[in-house]
Amino acid sequence: MTRGRVCLRPPSVRAGLTALATMNPARVCLRPPSVRAGLMALATIIAMLLPVAVWAAPAPVATIEIEGVINPVTLRLVGLAIDRAQAERAQALVILLDTPGGLERSMRAIVQRMMNAEVPVVVFVAPTGARAASAGVFITMAGHVAAMAPATNIGAASPVSVGGGGADKTMMKKVENDAAAFIRTVAIERGRNADWAEKAVRQAVAVTEREALKLNVIDLVADSLPDLLGKIDGRTIKLPKGPVTLATKGAPVRPIEIGFRDRFLNVITDPNVAYVLMMLGMLGLFFELSNPGVILPGIIGGISLILAFFAFQSLPGSLMLFDSPEVGFRVSWWVIAPTVGATAGLFLFVVAAGVRALGRPPATGVEGLVGKTAIVRERLAPEGQVMVSGEIWRAVAQGEPLEPGAQVRIVSVDGLTLKVAKAEAKGGVT
Repeated sequence: MTRGRVCLRPPSVRAGLTALATMNPARVCLRPPSVRAGLMALATIIAMLLPVAVWAAPAPVATIEIEGVINPVTLRLVGLAIDRAQAERAQALVILLDTPGGLERSMRAIVQRMMNAEVPVVVFVAPTGARAASAGVFITMAGHVAAMAPATNIGAASPVSVGGGGADKTMMKKVENDAAAFIRTVAIERGRNADWAEKAVRQAVAVTEREALKLNVIDLVADSLPDLLGKIDGRTIKLPKGPVTLATKGAPVRPIEIGFRDRFLNVITDPNVAYVLMMLGMLGLFFELSNPGVILPGIIGGISLILAFFAFQSLPGSLMLFDSPEVGFRVSWWVIAPTVGATAGLFLFVVAAGVRALGRPPATGVEGLVGKTAIVRERLAPEGQVMVSGEIWRAVAQGEPLEPGAQVRIVSVDGLTLKVAKAEAKGGVT
């Protein structure tokens, strides 16, 4: 081949690639079909490699743990998790759920967020021994995929009066019918057993994970999170923007961390913690009002009351907590008894100290001087000076004159003059 000039015939792709590698930069004459053939070969190779690269890096799966009572803090966490999963382009959000139930208002808001989410939401009742009771049934039913771990249970979604008292029967019937209709429409939308869901509300039925699978209450039972991701791989999920097929097998898992603020708010909304905060607030303000200017008890009491009021607005109310049938809304007697005992003991101690103080003789003022012992500083005949507690007073002696250094007893006080008498040598005031 002449290095000065290279000519390629159109049919030869191999020749085109060879010419590209060995051409002389000085002068190259390529016919257009050969160039097109070489570029098409490169494009074909790239197109074959692209699916491999995409398959090697599946989109991540976001996870969040929801444990405890369903309340406004839980609603905030679920909302943040859905927003984060959508922002980070996660292919699904897995909610690890373990709850005894919670507030109806918070539950409805959570279900609404899940039903309108633009990312598939998988509710996984886990770990082993967990439950999805009461409000947890609605949340599980609302998931695009519902799964449970072994030895878990779901059910008992009957609405109850958080006050624990006898509510109006008509009102309770209305609440029950509303809840039954809500869970039926959620179950139908997700293609699950709507009849059982209604029974969970009206008859408080509950089932194990195996029974739930047979009754089409859930979609599958998984031993762990990796097992769950493997079993839901390839499922097609219907979203508001259109159907999406999951490719979760071997996908990286990204837990959504709960910030300190949300963890702290979740802690103080516990009825036991809220009750203790209320008592601390009352005691702090009491001591501040009793001893103005101390400042620290007032600050601690004010902060404690503010936190307690925040917790109470997230709970059914302070007085109602004691008789609430919902486990998560009751104040434990193990908290009530020590708190009340400690508070009562403190108040008894303060009252007893006050009574003792009232029984003591005056220690200050004019009344506090009567009965004290003074030292003669200047001869009393009958007037002179005496020293009492480091102070020099004008004194008048009763009886015989008294020499300097003698001990006298203050009998009375007349303005700025003390009336004194010779102290007894034995058995007198010292």
